[in-house]
Amino acid sequence: MWIGPLAFRSFQYTISPYKFRWWQDYSSQMGNWGVHYIDAIRWMMNERAPVSISAHGGKYLLTDDRTIPDTLEVTFEFASGALLAFAVYEASGGVTLPEGEVELRGAQANLYIDDRGYHITPTRAGQFQEGQSSAQDQKKTLEPRENITINMVRNFLDCVKSRQKGWCDLEEGHRSTTFAHLANIALATKTRLTWDPDKEKFTNSPEANKLLDYEYRKPWRQS
Repeated sequence: MWIGPLAFRSFQYTISPYKFRWWQDYSSQMGNWGVHYIDAIRWMMNERAPVSISAHGGKYLLTDDRTIPDTLEVTFEFASGALLAFAVYEASGGVTLPEGEVELRGAQANLYIDDRGYHITPTRAGQFQEGQSSAQDQKKTLEPRENITINMVRNFLDCVKSRQKGWCDLEEGHRSTTFAHLANIALATKTRLTWDPDKEKFTNSPEANKLLDYEYRKPWRQS
């Protein structure tokens, strides 16, 4: 179960049951926590997929046998011109934003948000801009804090009964998970990759395209 269709290997306690996330063959922190955040960020930005990806990082501090980076910074570029900067810092603790877990930067205000609420803060004009922001400071805290897992399970069960489309269907899950794969491949190839979201192929790297798939262990097969 833990190795899926990959080549068979003997049991290793530093891989299963939980730490398979630290091994590039099976997952990564982009594939672990990253997908959760990317899913919400895509929804907030109304973006389907990036058109280019670059990633920088490595294993700089941690000395265990993991094969994923302890430090990673990824930039996703969209056809709309929007940028998404995503970072994973496993070698240090503490917050990276003044509040919240996601920051959306705008010309008039910034939005800081997490599952506890949000805060909109007006911004100052840039160095070469004139005028002041017309945005109003707004803050909302969810009390009591909702249980996201219970809400998602409830929505799934309700949709089984109603046959309606769920909050996060297979297509949405696929799109968000793709971001993690793209980031990992960009890091592995050390290349700024360009991506065709419709064909789901890289347009500037045959080497990167080879990493989109791997040989399945029998009796696994692709349909």
